[in-house]
Amino acid sequence: MNTSFNALIIPARLVQPVHIRSVELDLAALQRVAAGGIGQIAGTDWHAYLDSDGIKHTENLRAEVLIREAGIDLDETVHGTALFLGHGHPGEEGDAPRHLIILAEQLFDMPLAA
Repeated sequence: MNTSFNALIIPARLVQPVHIRSVELDLAALQRVAAGGIGQIAGTDWHAYLDSDGIKHTENLRAEVLIREAGIDLDETVHGTALFLGHGHPGEEGDAPRHLIILAEQLFDMPLAA
């Protein structure tokens, strides 16, 4: 089973760049990204791991914009670093979808894909 995937990473701090990184997925890795409790928001072919204890971390305005532009209505503010992945085989993770990466490139005016 493959546990390494290409994720779209959107840090909460605006001075840190949006980027694509290969990540090993296990509970410890997700907790490092979320810096605590792990929450999830899902689209049709993607999902984002987020900090579920939002009050401890900076609001992530870029992730919130990407999620809204990808068609998800949010009731709450997104906090902390967001890690976006795609859906693989049923019940499994996959690489971040290309269309989501392209949308992030357009929204944040920065090339991400090689």
